[in-house]
Amino acid sequence: MTSNVTPFRNVRHASMLWAAPERAEEIATLHAKLFDPPWDAAAIRKLLEHPAATSLIAVAGSPKAIIGFVIGQLAADQAEILSIGVAPNWQRAGVAAGLLEGLARAARRGDAKQIFLDVAEDNEPALALYRKLGFVETGRRKRYYQRPDGQRVDALTLVLTL
Repeated sequence: MTSNVTPFRNVRHASMLWAAPERAEEIATLHAKLFDPPWDAAAIRKLLEHPAATSLIAVAGSPKAIIGFVIGQLAADQAEILSIGVAPNWQRAGVAAGLLEGLARAARRGDAKQIFLDVAEDNEPALALYRKLGFVETGRRKRYYQRPDGQRVDALTLVLTL
């Protein structure tokens, strides 16, 4: 499939949209390329249908294909990022930052004061992005993530104050 491949990889060629439950299958397909174990379409649809859902997708190409997503939820004065991912050929092009900035705007409109997320301690590209955007470490979950080879990795809990 070449619809989401562009020689320019310029985030200005991407559109940020609310993630509707009808896009769950497409999000699940991208999630499966990025995470092990992947979330299935039914689980993603359930998250997107939840009243607290605040989720976005990035689309590009012709026809428009999902190149990134962020799945979040609002609760009281806090937001939480449950998952974020960007298609490999669009990584390091500003898509994740755009999705996170869009989620932050939505969270502010929903009166959230902070955004939380967990990230594997060895995920240096993600940590660099989060720190660049102002997230700070507030905790650690020991052996939270399990790799396909059985290795356990700590999760760092990060927060962004809005």
